[in-house]
Amino acid sequence: MRYGFWTPVFGGWLRNVPDEHMEATWGYTKRLCQRAEKVGYDLTLIAELNLNDIRGTDQPALDAWSTAAALAAVTETLELMVAVRPNFHHPALLAKQAANIDRISNGRLALNVVSSWWREEAESYGLQFDEHDVRYKRTQEWLRVVDGLWRQDRFSFDGELYKLKGAICEPKPVRKPVIYAGGESEAAKKMIATQCDAYVMHGDEVDVIKGKIADMKARRAREAPDAPPLTFGMAAYAIVRDSDAEAQAEVERITSLDPEAPGFANFDQWLSGTQLERELGLVEYSVSNRGLRPQLIGTAQAIKDRIAAYEAAGLDLLLLQMSPQYEEMDRFAGEVIH
Repeated sequence: MRYGFWTPVFGGWLRNVPDEHMEATWGYTKRLCQRAEKVGYDLTLIAELNLNDIRGTDQPALDAWSTAAALAAVTETLELMVAVRPNFHHPALLAKQAANIDRISNGRLALNVVSSWWREEAESYGLQFDEHDVRYKRTQEWLRVVDGLWRQDRFSFDGELYKLKGAICEPKPVRKPVIYAGGESEAAKKMIATQCDAYVMHGDEVDVIKGKIADMKARRAREAPDAPPLTFGMAAYAIVRDSDAEAQAEVERITSLDPEAPGFANFDQWLSGTQLERELGLVEYSVSNRGLRPQLIGTAQAIKDRIAAYEAAGLDLLLLQMSPQYEEMDRFAGEVIH
């Protein structure tokens, strides 16, 4: 199993806890990532949202790509998986920018391609917002352009959304960055099976993840038989404690509803688009990316056993959230990874 963590570009992951003691600042981010590679983490995911959907839209949110460039220069081993939303970045310019960051990092850059979902954000910045299927059509073309520029000396493209004439990307990446992507719709799965290197999933139970992995392996074999096998990652929120009682007390603390929390106003709107019961919905709302579903909660040995079950199901990578990140990351590394 490879171990990754989310860089807390939003200043935290908990919607019901006002202060998680991890600021959305470059200083905290630099210290966290430098410590992470020393204690055994393989990768960090740098999310990209210009509005902060965890702490409130008026709160600080670090820019993903300038943060990634800075981290490339001050880390040595961490893979830098940077989220990118095609409707926010022209593919030819992003290909050039990404290649340069990959060079700075000596080949440690990866992309997490996110087919942007937040209408309010796009419209507030005056950017194109695509409806669901159009988003994936854009992403398919976008990936073809980026890949072409990384592989060819001069690249031309005549698509519905993008057109290039003899474009050049030099210097090229040290190696072609790994393309990660997630999604649960048919459009997303087809795109990932044919154009990506890795499938990243929201947190879920072992059997659910096992089924998703089997489905995507079959899609890959059917739709891109000559491509290398996909690798598989999953988001999870981790709580390591000396006893189950202590771990459950922490779960209670972070999921206790605070109606005054900045993000609560969006809760009913979010819930209306799901099939969840309201109480389950409240728990899902409290921690992002369905992070509590994998149940990486309890003693170190219990969590190790749980991770072994995911590994047996075909999972290759855990993308962990913790709070406060620096302290809990150290605990997890010392008691679970090593």
